Order: sequence, then structure tokens, then C-alpha cells
Amino acid sequence: MPVDIRVPAMGESVVEATIAQWLKNPGDKVEAGEEVVELETDKVNQTIQADTSGVLGEIRHNAGDTVGVGDVLGTINENGAAPVVGTPVAPAAEPPVAASPSLSSGNGREQATPVASRMAAENNVDLSTVTQPTGPAGKIGKQDVASQMERAATQPAIAAVKQQESAAAEARASTPTATTSSTASGRQEERVKMTRRRETIARRLVEAQHTAAMLTTFNEVDMSAVMEVRKRRKDSFKERFGVNLGFMSFFTKASVGALKQFPYVNGEIQGNEIVLKKYYDIGIAVGAEEGLVVPVIRDADKLTFAGIEKRVADLATKARENTLTLQDLSGGTFTITNGGIFGSLMSTPILNAPQVGILGLHAIKERPVVLGGEIVIRSMMYVALSYDHRIIDGSTAVRFLVKIKELIEDPETLLLEG
Repeated sequence: MPVDIRVPAMGESVVEATIAQWLKNPGDKVEAGEEVVELETDKVNQTIQADTSGVLGEIRHNAGDTVGVGDVLGTINENGAAPVVGTPVAPAAEPPVAASPSLSSGNGREQATPVASRMAAENNVDLSTVTQPTGPAGKIGKQDVASQMERAATQPAIAAVKQQESAAAEARASTPTATTSSTASGRQEERVKMTRRRETIARRLVEAQHTAAMLTTFNEVDMSAVMEVRKRRKDSFKERFGVNLGFMSFFTKASVGALKQFPYVNGEIQGNEIVLKKYYDIGIAVGAEEGLVVPVIRDADKLTFAGIEKRVADLATKARENTLTLQDLSGGTFTITNGGIFGSLMSTPILNAPQVGILGLHAIKERPVVLGGEIVIRSMMYVALSYDHRIIDGSTAVRFLVKIKELIEDPETLLLEG
């Protein structure tokens, strides 16, 4: 009886996906646990593994189709039978064999010359696969066995090439296509179809703006103290922990300290209730090839600076290599996004729903500021907090950002409050 290949539950808020590519063709042998199809969601690409061994039967949804959780993508025939479409097709793992009258009895050894039989036994060649013997008296000869050995040696390479060609063709089919056209005035335009991930990102950003009463408050932070600590400690930190001491660990610790003091910023609206979360899973926005993703640092309040930096480095690598998992991206109670790495001086970040707060970091610039009645040059950064005004008052948002400023400008306090 065929076993269905179904779309599994794909994590928080993911209810549908697009088939990126099939990794097997109908008739191909499949082992239990082997990957058979790749799905693209708005967060990550996910492969589905076979629950049982057998042969891939029918494919009900092709590359590019949109599917939902629980949908049947295809079937696996446990008895090894290939799908029947029109006329029966032999399983892909074994080449079609046309029976030869001269080889109809036994395994064919009595229809082969002694030399050919011995050669076949030594090299594990199935004589019944020889359909057109060329030996004396119509028997299988030494050359027939040699031809089978050569064919067997080349089949894996040919199969590998075909599989690569098939995968490349499916990948091209799932890649956004571009068309070029001309306007009435003869100027060129290019139209590129959105990927599922880009469509979902666009939809969720608009939903966040339509759902939340979103406002943004700004402040500026003197980064001089943090930069001085990094300058003094970066070499010993890298030598001891094997990772660079960046700014993200300072802002993650500062965010945790501020969230503890202003718990509503770490909350969420569910119906007519406000859920105040007593854990601190901090999302770090990362620019990936197909759009922004927000992997999560779990229990950031329990991590050291080195632990945070290692986690950030790991997530950034996985984002670049497109190996982030749904577990990496699910959840999150508060998000930090750093437009400064691209040169942004100021921006108003959009909430990562259902979260109610997001901290935006920006480029560090030397600016003249007044300290103690004197004008001095300091390394300054504008920071922004976008928040949901439905549960966070303006005064709370302003004081939250001031707390971030205080903790960063006196980084020793992060050891106590972060």
C-alpha cells in the first residue's frame, strides 16, 4: 500500500510553503530517512525525509506549487513497484530486461561458455542480464561478460550526472524568472517574480503596520566607553574564546537589562490579554540573500558576552549558507536590528510581530558634543526604538531607550543589570 509523503508542521506561524524541488524522480529507490523533496517557506528551506523505504510513486505537486500543512505531496510504494502510468515501468534501480529465449532457464550459466561463467562468477555479473549473446553457438561469451562489467561501471556515473542535471533543472524552475519588456516610449523594463519568502516578508511587514499602533522614539549613545573596552580587550577576548568581541553582545546585554526594568516591552498581545514573558529570547536581524531573517538567541540573560558573540557568529554563518532551521527562527521576545553595518545613520525599524518592541542600531560617527561645558569629539550612534503604542506608553518607550543609553555609556553596569 502506498505511503503518503505529507507536508509536516513547520513551526510557529508557518502554515504553507512552496515546493522548491523534488530530490527524487518517480521510480527512484528511496531509503527511510532519505531526503525526497525540498520546501521553501517564508523563513527557511526545509527538506522532507521518507518515512519508509521503497520506490517513489506518483508526485501530486510539482516544483513551484503552493502547499499547506498536511497536504499529500506524493507517495512511496513500499513493495518497490514503480508508478504505473500508461504502461508498466520497471523500478528505476534496475534497467529493463528483455528476456532472451536462449537464456530462459536457470541463471544463464548453462547457456554460457565455461570461460564466461568463471569470469562472471569472479566479478559478480548476472548472466541473465545479457540479452544478445555473441559467443559460439549463441552462448554468452567472454566479451559479453566484459561488456556487462563495463556497463555496470559506468552506470553510477551516468546516474549521478542525470541526477545533477535534474536537480539543476528543478532549481532553475524554482528560481525567480525575469522578463524584459519595453514601454510605449521604447525604454527597457525588467519584471522579476517574487520568491515565496519575499512575498511573505512583504505581507508580514504590511500586516505589522496595519495591526500595531507603531511609533518610534530616538536617542543618541556615546560609544566611546564601549569602543575603549573593545580596544583593550579584543585580542585577549579572541585568544581566550575564539570569537571577536563585537557590539552586539553589549547591546544584547543592555536590552536584557532594560527589558527587566520595563517588562511590557518584552510582552505580547493575545486577544484581550497582555502576555508578559519572563524569559529573554533576543532576535538578531540578519540580511540574507533572499531577504531579512531574524534568528533568535535563546535565554540571552543567561549567556556571557562570549556566549552571545559565539551564538551571533554561528547564526550569521548559517544565514549566509542558508542552513538556518525553523528552531533558529521561531519565537523571540524582542529584536535588535543593525542598519549601521550598511551605513545607515537613522531609521525607523518595523516591528517583528507579534513582538511589541524592536531596537534599531546605526552607524557610529565622530561628532562634536558638549561635555562639562567643553566641545569634544566623541563616537556617537543614533538608536531607535519602535514600539506598539497599544500596550507601551510613550514615557515607557523613552525611559527604556534612556536605560539602553545608560548601560552602553557605562558598560561596567552591564555585569550587574544585564
